Amino acid sequence: MKKSENYQLLYKQAQSLLQDEHDLIANMSNISALLYNGLKDVSYAGFYRYQKQELILGPFQGPVACMHIALGKGVCGVAAKTRKTQIVPDVHQFSGHIACDANTNSEIVLPILKNNNLIAVLDLDSNSFSRFDQVDADYLSQIAALILN
Repeated sequence: MKKSENYQLLYKQAQSLLQDEHDLIANMSNISALLYNGLKDVSYAGFYRYQKQELILGPFQGPVACMHIALGKGVCGVAAKTRKTQIVPDVHQFSGHIACDANTNSEIVLPILKNNNLIAVLDLDSNSFSRFDQVDADYLSQIAALILN
């Protein structure tokens, strides 16, 4: 199955999972599980919630993770501060990378905004280099937006 076809299927599954559910934590929980189990070569899929001027660990799948991340620190903090998706082919080349899992080699982080307010970031890691690209960013942003229903 092509990457885009897999994402189209995941999007439909996410819509079905979140239909009529308005609890943010429940939605984050199901989306993180869906992405972790539905995408190849992903070692972590989860959310960091924006609260009290920092990112706080939310629902996730994968190894243990950092619990608090300051804005501008690491890939998640940069995505939150700039409100721009970060695609990092090699985290070891990313200045200020926070190594929650030493096996991670690439990462993508997408900010989730509602009415221009930062709600959370979606963070996916891989043990492979250059795992994520613009196709991932495009589909993941569509899927992540569903948690705000």
